[in-house]
Amino acid sequence: MAVPRTVGLGGRLRSLPERGLRAGLLALSRRRSLGTLATRVPLGRAMVARFVAGETFDQARPALERLREAGLRTTVDVLGESVSTADAARAASDAYVTILDSLAAMGADLNVSLKLSQMGLDVDESLCRDNVARILERAGVLGAFVRIDMEGSATTDRTLSLWRELRSINAGRGDSGVVIQAALRRSEADLEALIAEGARLRLCKGAYREPPDIAFQGRADIDASYGRLMERLLSDGTSPALATHDDVLIQKAIRFARDNDISPERFELQMLYGVRRDLQARLVKAGYAVRVYVPFGDQWYPYFMRRLAERPANVAFVLRSVLGERRGSPSN
Repeated sequence: MAVPRTVGLGGRLRSLPERGLRAGLLALSRRRSLGTLATRVPLGRAMVARFVAGETFDQARPALERLREAGLRTTVDVLGESVSTADAARAASDAYVTILDSLAAMGADLNVSLKLSQMGLDVDESLCRDNVARILERAGVLGAFVRIDMEGSATTDRTLSLWRELRSINAGRGDSGVVIQAALRRSEADLEALIAEGARLRLCKGAYREPPDIAFQGRADIDASYGRLMERLLSDGTSPALATHDDVLIQKAIRFARDNDISPERFELQMLYGVRRDLQARLVKAGYAVRVYVPFGDQWYPYFMRRLAERPANVAFVLRSVLGERRGSPSN
């Protein structure tokens, strides 16, 4: 029988600043004018350019070319999520179809990542299904890979169900895959089922704030979960992708692969655009495949602010990612 978790007065008091910061960041995410103002300030422009490749595909193209020249793989994310209308969802789907054609034309990696909330999951599930199907159909023609990102735990079952329903559209013609979040307590069971299905999985820690009965709360517990899932995925997963900027976990993965005769060609490491570029370069030089998650779009401001609000510790993560390049210290 599970022991109920309780939070004492001290814990509630310590959580007050975090709750206040989260509320403030969410409020700021709705102030689109602040995003415009931020890009008018040199420091603001530099920070935006550091983590977002541009507002249009043409602006993002040079970044994709630079990464390719540096020996890095890429996946493209058209920023935008939680749409509230069918028209916005269809427009997002159309944008991905166009992006796939643009990537093919420039000879870039045919690899994209998308969120179901952007495809209309919360507007109408059949609409979302049609939008994703259209992207997968185009991906099948081009031989492109489509990753369906995982969002909050409330959408996990719907995300996996929709992927299972649609994966045959471009199976063997680029393929598609999903994401497992190490922070979620259910992920071990999900991982086993997905490995048995031959799913192509990306493993990440998880950026969404979830209650204790759904997700591990402390960094040590999340890291331990990531390590267990990572080893299982490396052992029996199909083209596993390990998404982390944490030096310790990356070195653990490399040691496990080496000790178990797992070739570097069997897996890839994934990182965010602009985060730990020094580490990305070192790993490529050492012969490991590194894929960079490249976001672009005019929705960069609410996207960035909501990521911080979902987990205020991400504020420190962004700062550590900049300092980490200079000192080579672990990031998230």
